[in-house]
Amino acid sequence: MLEGKHIVLGVTGSIAAYKIASLASMLAKKHADVTVIMTRNATNFINPITFESLTGNKCLVDTFDRNFEFQVEHVSLAKQTDVFLTAPASANVIAKAAHGIADDMLTTTLLACTCPKIFAPAMNTRMYQNPVVQDNMEILKRYGMEVITPADGYLACGDTGAGKMPEPEVLYEAIVKALTPKDMAGKRVLVTAGPTREKIDPVRYISNHSTGKMGYAIARAAMLRGADVTLVSGKVNLEPPKGVRLLPVVSAADMAQAVKENARDQDIIIKAAAVADYRPSVTADEKLKKKDGEMTIELERTEDILAYLGAHRRNGQFLCGFSMETEHMLGNSRLKLEKKNIDMIVANNLKQAGAGFGTDTNVVTFLTADETVQLPIMSKEDVADRLLSFIMERQ
Repeated sequence: MLEGKHIVLGVTGSIAAYKIASLASMLAKKHADVTVIMTRNATNFINPITFESLTGNKCLVDTFDRNFEFQVEHVSLAKQTDVFLTAPASANVIAKAAHGIADDMLTTTLLACTCPKIFAPAMNTRMYQNPVVQDNMEILKRYGMEVITPADGYLACGDTGAGKMPEPEVLYEAIVKALTPKDMAGKRVLVTAGPTREKIDPVRYISNHSTGKMGYAIARAAMLRGADVTLVSGKVNLEPPKGVRLLPVVSAADMAQAVKENARDQDIIIKAAAVADYRPSVTADEKLKKKDGEMTIELERTEDILAYLGAHRRNGQFLCGFSMETEHMLGNSRLKLEKKNIDMIVANNLKQAGAGFGTDTNVVTFLTADETVQLPIMSKEDVADRLLSFIMERQ
């Protein structure tokens, strides 16, 4: 995604400037070509050598620096830039950008760029809430630039409130989103993820080892590609992707209800959750006490959500299920595909190295009525992108 992309980071005079070193490092590790431009005031907070060490590129400050590679440096740099992020963005630089003022290396390059431009404001709460600053940010938005809403928190000035620059991870996601083609714009996608928990008593439940990583990767990838994403998730230890509507659930019955209530309007439904097939037929109101001898818990079937979707699908809706097997993967998965009246199955084998629960990689096979496509081991993020591309080609 980021390899070979030329990203410019504009750093202005704010104490938050030190955080951009982490962002520059994150981008460089993904093999992006990163150039940092600093205002003079920014150099009071962090040394340009820091950025040069992290990116391998000269950090630019002076518009008239005679030691440059290009004939007209700000113009040449602007031509090759894929995304320009100004962070931290001071009130001063926001005002200049809004009104076309170009009086230093950062603002001249910014004005010459035609690529996506992102601003991450960082300033005192009263400055941020000032109507003039708010108007300037609205001007930037009207010109098609993105302004990231600052976080609330304790500020360097001692105040608490809005104006804190978001963490580098949030800025990284904004850059990735800006660089991702929006081939799924206008599509509504529902993804299920994670395990379900079936209550035995107030203390115990039946569940499985699903971590939700695959489903969350799919939801994130669809969001980055412009889709309107609803994520129905069991209990997991993951942060939901920004820009995704999260519907948290606990049991298989909860998940069935959430999916049914939202399924009708979806263009694509991807069932990546590991839903319990059985639940206790009776749930105890008090903790079950241990006794001598064996204990038997009677189980009953949960509702088959995928089968319901296949029976009630609307015209043009694409349904995709997941099949986790330990033996006869292709045969069992193809039977599931046919029985449930869905468009495709993503099959994987728990026993295969690199696949299964809790890993950052997966090894999957795409199955449709007339296709079998086996993928090599890859990250779950790459599997998610390949899956969405596969679906879009058949929509």
